[in-house]
Amino acid sequence: MIAAGGTKMKIKKGFVLRDVAGRSVVVATGAAAKKFRGMIMLNDTGKEIWIRLQKGMDQEEIIRSMVEDYEVSEEKVTADVQSLIGQMQENGFLEE
Repeated sequence: MIAAGGTKMKIKKGFVLRDVAGRSVVVATGAAAKKFRGMIMLNDTGKEIWIRLQKGMDQEEIIRSMVEDYEVSEEKVTADVQSLIGQMQENGFLEE
């Protein structure tokens, strides 16, 4: 389930964003690595959403800031943000 606007989400401790060979990847470290093995590759949009989550933004703040920063429709950003956040929740990357 997607967190409603205004609900603060936080990336769980142990999941970090790294640049590897020019690509953005998320890897699990420490205790998180015992449950999640491997890495997730993020495109540029995914990286921007991840960074905003790290800053403590909620879903609505992420959407608003990305619409302001890039020439993109609110509908497109909303779909991208909801998709990535949903995947992150399903894989246990977020705590609320």
